Amino acid sequence: MNVEQMKDVLREILVKTDLTPCVVGHRGVGKTAGIIQACRELGRRHVSLRLGQMEVGDLVGIPYRDGETMLWSRPSWWPGEDDPETVVHCDELNRAQQEDTLQAIFQFVEPPADGMRRALHTHTLHPRHKVVVSINPPDGTYQVATLDRALLDRMVMLYVETDYRCWARYARSHDFDPEVQRFLAGNQGLLARQGSALDMQVEPTERAWEMISTLRRSCRLPKDLEMEVYAGIVGQEAAVAFLRWCSEQRERPVTALEVLDRWDEVAPRVKEQRHDLQATTMSELVTVLEVESALDEAREAGLIGYIGALPRDMRFGLVKALVKIPQVAEVLVQDKYDAVVFEAISEISREAS
Repeated sequence: MNVEQMKDVLREILVKTDLTPCVVGHRGVGKTAGIIQACRELGRRHVSLRLGQMEVGDLVGIPYRDGETMLWSRPSWWPGEDDPETVVHCDELNRAQQEDTLQAIFQFVEPPADGMRRALHTHTLHPRHKVVVSINPPDGTYQVATLDRALLDRMVMLYVETDYRCWARYARSHDFDPEVQRFLAGNQGLLARQGSALDMQVEPTERAWEMISTLRRSCRLPKDLEMEVYAGIVGQEAAVAFLRWCSEQRERPVTALEVLDRWDEVAPRVKEQRHDLQATTMSELVTVLEVESALDEAREAGLIGYIGALPRDMRFGLVKALVKIPQVAEVLVQDKYDAVVFEAISEISREAS
């Protein structure tokens, strides 16, 4: 993805989740500038930590005694409880020169567990403050440490690459020298040359799939970026397989038994179905209920939920077919379902009279 796309994804993650995005890209591509711009656009303070220049004491604070208790002073960069919303940017994380520095920051970049706060040693971060990481890829052309898989598994990798159109828009909006702009318009290959492919060798894990679940529930990612974002969490092969499966599921209509027996699970799919697929589901549902018209409490809830999820015209058509099934009609005319079916039944009564 280019820098503009990275900023879009970054804003979604920072605003709607507690996940830790890690921006991966070659030198000069605009990682840090893009992160700072995203913070400004969100109205959030940006605090940069240059891990290559820090020791453990810079991260966890200096120890001191309070009576018989050992405490650690709050580092100067640590956002306080009352500070404005802040994004702590762990810049060049894999340039940390000391192994213990990298081990210390490990805890900080890990997303907090449910109901917990992000922490670093004895310090805890208010939930309104977020963390983002940026690194150069460990492809042999940079003096960086190799991040182990346990650390990679705790971050969402966003791979950023050179893109002339993106750079050109940035150059124009920031009033770059006109001759520089015109020269590069005709010599686009003279922007930053790409190194080797950006691949951090991430693999699918239980934690990785949980992060994808969080993104899908909380964020609206552009369709053309879903593959890149998911591949940065579970790897290319798993991301391709998952999105292909999702596509196949979307092309298959929800079945009548799924509506009746697994309504909570299939409700999101029902709401996204095309009208032709919806018609198939409705037709099958009527057929099933003609044969198995006795409804227990769970199936009754599934049926009412499905009817309520339909557009007005389709809801009317389905109710009109269902009231011809006596046992189902007895369910639909209950007062407690007026909010869902009253309008349709009233219209059917007017037609009959």
